[in-house]
Amino acid sequence: MPRLGAHLSIAGGLPRAVDRAKASRCEALQIFTKSAGQWRARPLPQEEIDLFRRRVTETGIGPVVAHNSYLINLAAALPSLRQQSIESLREELARAEALGLDGLVMHPGSYTSGTEHDGLRMIADGLARLLDERPDGRTQILLEHTAGQGTNLGHRFEHLAEIIDRLGGTPRVGICLDTCHVLTAGYDICTEEGYRQTFEAFDRIVGLDRIRVFHLNDSKKPCGSRVDRHEHIGKGCLGLEPFRRLLNDARFSGLPMLLETPKLETPESRRTSDVDPWDARNLRTLRRLIAKV
Repeated sequence: MPRLGAHLSIAGGLPRAVDRAKASRCEALQIFTKSAGQWRARPLPQEEIDLFRRRVTETGIGPVVAHNSYLINLAAALPSLRQQSIESLREELARAEALGLDGLVMHPGSYTSGTEHDGLRMIADGLARLLDERPDGRTQILLEHTAGQGTNLGHRFEHLAEIIDRLGGTPRVGICLDTCHVLTAGYDICTEEGYRQTFEAFDRIVGLDRIRVFHLNDSKKPCGSRVDRHEHIGKGCLGLEPFRRLLNDARFSGLPMLLETPKLETPESRRTSDVDPWDARNLRTLRRLIAKV
């Protein structure tokens, strides 16, 4: 059985995200450890760290991963922006380690000048520096396969393989696959044959054993559009069948599969409940697709 969950808000403090996960019947969880749209992060008080870790243990929710800031770009051509990105990622790794998180999901980056290979080299060099600084680090870096908008890197399986190869194949780097991104990057997983071919290609190029997390999102845009627009499960261009195949694929048994679908997120809903109605609906839809043994 996969570990179903969602990306949940940390409003009110990091432990509240675990409470929301418990209330939403999540088995796994993804969070931001800081505002995703800001460079600066508030310090994490030790009491908040301790309570977060205790609530994770008490609820049995896991794996728990974080998604890093959208501002970080290790392939930035501007030296000052690249250095700021490295420093921000260093801080996010430290926060993830303090919280005992299993992984830190990150978009590889975007090359704004030069070539794809230049950008991939810069990403690998930045990651190598940060991993060398933390030789005993427990939190894995999880490269997220992207939709390929603009000059985003990571939308081809070969991009992910090149970064890992440049890092010497370190086991401290894994992969996060997003169903919306896979489709819009041009891998047609809607048909049974397309699903089979996509994962055969991933296994040949990267290796299925590198996958640590799935993001389960339907897509507002069609295969090959290279546009990242998430939709509710079964309501977009993927439909239900790819999710049925994925949820029942024995190769991925036990892996966290996390929603990043749109939320209701009204002020009233935040005040009255820890459960987002759309998260609850999407989780019910996914659970109905799991074959009963």
